[in-house]
Amino acid sequence: MRDRDVTFTGVAGDRLSASLSSPLDGQMRACALFAHCFTCSKDLKPVKNITRALTQAGIAVLRFDFTGLGESDGDFGDTTFSSNIGDLLAAARYMERELEGPAILVGHSLGGAAALSAASSIESCRAVATIGAPFDPAHVTNLFGDRIPDIEADGVAEVTIAGRAFTVTREFLRDVQGRRMEETLATLGRPLLLFHSPVDNVVGIENAAKLYTAARHPKSFISLDDADHLLLDEGDSLYVGNVLAAWADRYLDPRPEAVSHEPEGDGPVSARTEAGEGFLTEILARGHAILADEPVSVGGSDLGPTPYDLLAAALGACTTMTLQMYAKRKGWPLEEASVRLEHQKLHVKDQEEACMGREPRLDSLELEVRLEGPLDDEQRARLMEIADRCPVHRTLSAGVVIETRAAE
Repeated sequence: MRDRDVTFTGVAGDRLSASLSSPLDGQMRACALFAHCFTCSKDLKPVKNITRALTQAGIAVLRFDFTGLGESDGDFGDTTFSSNIGDLLAAARYMERELEGPAILVGHSLGGAAALSAASSIESCRAVATIGAPFDPAHVTNLFGDRIPDIEADGVAEVTIAGRAFTVTREFLRDVQGRRMEETLATLGRPLLLFHSPVDNVVGIENAAKLYTAARHPKSFISLDDADHLLLDEGDSLYVGNVLAAWADRYLDPRPEAVSHEPEGDGPVSARTEAGEGFLTEILARGHAILADEPVSVGGSDLGPTPYDLLAAALGACTTMTLQMYAKRKGWPLEEASVRLEHQKLHVKDQEEACMGREPRLDSLELEVRLEGPLDDEQRARLMEIADRCPVHRTLSAGVVIETRAAE
């Protein structure tokens, strides 16, 4: 994805900081608006992981810091749940002016309750997804511990959440306590997807049950197994992002067919590795998204195949496609073609290189081809010859001319 820092004016007139993430190839299918959890930030790693999955599906995402949080201006002590909803609506208006209105609203924890409350006021919204959301926004007051009497008595008090101090007012308490989500859910009028972990010890799983019961169809629930409330395990946030992208697809306009003007149907492939993400790399090929990575043993996160895995996969896919195409043209009963590949680097002794103190290495790809079906010996022998003649095999065997230039 490609991130761009933007700002817009919140409901109270403060400058709010946001990141607009676009698909790697710039081809946007729809937009989503993300509301982060209470006292959190748009830059929380799980939020970025979910955003990445959506952009890979062609969905641009705006995520922002609510008033008084992260890089946004304003005083958190002046905010309420209602002002959070107002900030969400301001973000949606910004998207309408600069891009297009959000088709998908996504909210984490209290941000999920805010997204549900704002949805009916956003005309472009087609569907809503929540992650670990409370049924009652007043659930957030559980984080205030024994400070609630002080807030009620003095009108304001400082509370500590996750080691950080925040000012909470009596107005905030009364605002969340006055919210009734039953009517909000009954009149939502949009498909709803609920993500929740059964072991969430911040917002219990019973909240998901109440949300699901109060909502009308179409509604769906996804259990997050042993995930924590903030989805700090990277695999959990990536899972949420991938499932969310697949679910949202049903409620978006069909993806336009990719049109290629290249003689053999090939088009540009984009790859991007972001600082701070280790070796995790996004790849986009004709609208199809792939993640590449390296094993943990060499500093990666092992969240995708390695570049050499992808190279071997390209040869394997081309080989089996070519075998099926040839068998079909001949009318031969090839039911299945499969290939198992292994890549290695071989040390090659060369007299000239050895004299110069170097030992060259040669890349080797070993293919094990399996042909299934009632083929005779002659057909099998011919297909094994064809296996070495697929276009990718020929390209690799002939060598590739690579020209590198700086992007303008």
